[in-house]
Amino acid sequence: MPSVDVVIELSVDACQAHYEGRVEHVYTWSLDGRRVVFPATALRHVVTRDGVHGIYRLSFSSAGQFETIRRLP
Repeated sequence: MPSVDVVIELSVDACQAHYEGRVEHVYTWSLDGRRVVFPATALRHVVTRDGVHGIYRLSFSSAGQFETIRRLP
């Protein structure tokens, strides 16, 4: 399963827009400089009352479909 590590810095307000469905995708950068797009619904698994801040590992299927997200220490 391919994966990529990304930096995500989203305020509570930005997360709310994603949660409400007003925004469908998250656009961010990987640690190695690639532009990464994944479904905003994934944020529901990692959002806190402060938003989403940190480095996360995104895993994708061999077909390129998003599968999981987890925060890295």
